Amino acid sequence: MLDDLLAGGDGSWWDGFYANRAKPVPFFAERPDENLVEWFAQDRLRPGRVLELGCGNGRNAIYLAGQGCGVDAVDFSARAIGWARERAAAADVSVSFQCCGIFDASVCDGRYDLVYDSGCFHHLPPHRRRDYVELVLRALKPAGSYGLVCFRPEGGSGLSDREVYERRGLAGGLGYSRERLLALWSGRLEILQLRQMVKTSEHAKQFGEDFLWVLLARKEAKASQETRASL
Repeated sequence: MLDDLLAGGDGSWWDGFYANRAKPVPFFAERPDENLVEWFAQDRLRPGRVLELGCGNGRNAIYLAGQGCGVDAVDFSARAIGWARERAAAADVSVSFQCCGIFDASVCDGRYDLVYDSGCFHHLPPHRRRDYVELVLRALKPAGSYGLVCFRPEGGSGLSDREVYERRGLAGGLGYSRERLLALWSGRLEILQLRQMVKTSEHAKQFGEDFLWVLLARKEAKASQETRASL
């Protein structure tokens, strides 16, 4: 019922957004996130199985596949997925794309070394946050990593959770404070990094905007979980 209350929940708005590929949208360019490149360069991430939530036109999925990762990428915009498939073919990399909502995606429990989200989470309504956290935790392997790029307060609409439902929309996406992000994941994942994204120029090889957060976290290793369960 709450999903139906909010406008654009079926992906049609995003199909319109991706219809004009020539629009001057920074993340339409074929550039991966600057933090993602940094994490691989620093050996914080290594090739493995990846689930990308809200892959858009595939820029990060293609980068990850190029690093030797097996990538499952999900987006509910058919236009975005079509564009992503074209890009992956042109880059000669293999990515398994699913055109559906993230909660309807085919996800194998405990399969992924990395769950990555660049711009999906801040478009979720408040009542879906718990489902989102459960999806990430369920998908990750023990000791798997979670990467997130989302709006800082100045990047979002400024709406409160209550106003989202009063106005029947997110008005472009919700901004999150550092404290809210830490509270969301506290006790669930180990936070390794939470910083402001580095803004890059339009000619840079990586994408970056300073109104976004960058978060890297890690799930506990299986041995640690079993030890805790036995106490």
